Amino acid sequence: MQHKSLIYDGTFEGFLSCVFYVFEYKLSDVTIQNEFVNQNELFADTETILTDKQKSNRVWKGLKQKASTLTSTKIYYAFLSEQPKVENVLLDYIQYIFKSSEKVDTDFTQPSVLKTSQIAKNVSREKHRMEAFVRFKLTKDNIYFANIEPNFNVLPLIARHFKSRYADQKWIIYDIRRNYGLFYDLLKLDFIDLDFPDNFDFSKTSSDFFSEQEFDFQKLWKDYFDSTNIKERKNMKLHVRHVPKRYWKYLSEKQPNL
Repeated sequence: MQHKSLIYDGTFEGFLSCVFYVFEYKLSDVTIQNEFVNQNELFADTETILTDKQKSNRVWKGLKQKASTLTSTKIYYAFLSEQPKVENVLLDYIQYIFKSSEKVDTDFTQPSVLKTSQIAKNVSREKHRMEAFVRFKLTKDNIYFANIEPNFNVLPLIARHFKSRYADQKWIIYDIRRNYGLFYDLLKLDFIDLDFPDNFDFSKTSSDFFSEQEFDFQKLWKDYFDSTNIKERKNMKLHVRHVPKRYWKYLSEKQPNL
């Protein structure tokens, strides 16, 4: 039988719809690929699988019954990593779960179990870093705005944290790498995409968009950071470990003095 490549729309439901298709047609020589990621496979018979919420829900429900909550969480986290060919690692793991009579959560002798766990751990670490290092700026529309550029697609994972922590404020957290964001309007959370002006510099605070109050706050924050960051006791190695350099350009306390 010719190798089959299933193309999906990049969503988690789309991926699970492909998993359903694999089981439904008992496919063995198969790979799953995101339609937005170029992974041309020579001599593959490609088929586009439409996202079917009913089928994806059946797979997810079955998975939760066969495996622990931690396992299903790891699978979701690993999916959000967007790592090359992660779908095939997850497909192998899911197939292993369904054909095993016992729980296989910690069977790290199985490559896909170990790989999924490692990827999920990295995504979880990125999630916690984003929750710690997001800095909001007050816009002239009285909406608090923060931009992030995470290594992984963690925006769906940090939504609950910020909704709980900033329930009394309107805010947007925008992933500028993936060009979409979260908007909380005091009632509900929505995923949004925005058109920014050409050459918009996310690492600066422009008076065209942000309020004067925000400038005052950023200066206060930086003064506080400077006063507590005693030069003689500065441990840059430790600081870089706690605040990876790729976040510095968006942190108020790392902005140069004007």
